[in-house]
Amino acid sequence: MLIGEFARRTGLSQDTIRFYTRKGLLTPQLTAKGGRNPYQVFTERDASTARMIRFAQSLGMSLKEIAEIATELQREGLSQAREVEIMEVQLARLEQKAAELAELTNYLRAKRDWVARGKPGDEPRFTQETPCLASTHWLGAP
Repeated sequence: MLIGEFARRTGLSQDTIRFYTRKGLLTPQLTAKGGRNPYQVFTERDASTARMIRFAQSLGMSLKEIAEIATELQREGLSQAREVEIMEVQLARLEQKAAELAELTNYLRAKRDWVARGKPGDEPRFTQETPCLASTHWLGAP
């Protein structure tokens, strides 16, 4: 399929597809059509790869990490131990993010309830120093 159909099938923009191709994450076949600008033809395997890239990104992996794993997979394959290692790293990241989100959620609920009660007593404070802290400043967090 050509890039337009591939974009529709995967839900990716053509710019994203071109970016992934430049980074070597997608490797479409080139045809003789198109003269000096040969057409790129994508396959179902490319669509599957695109879905895997998006899934890995949703887990918090960078495109660099995804590319490194894809290269490793193509070169020598992934051992069972390596697959487990990759998943353990991602689980740890997700667990950390879940803990941060839980803390932010708890703070926001306490702040909402305090405001809804007419702001009696001390204002709830967000105390943990996390990268997400900056996004709470408009709510009056320290």
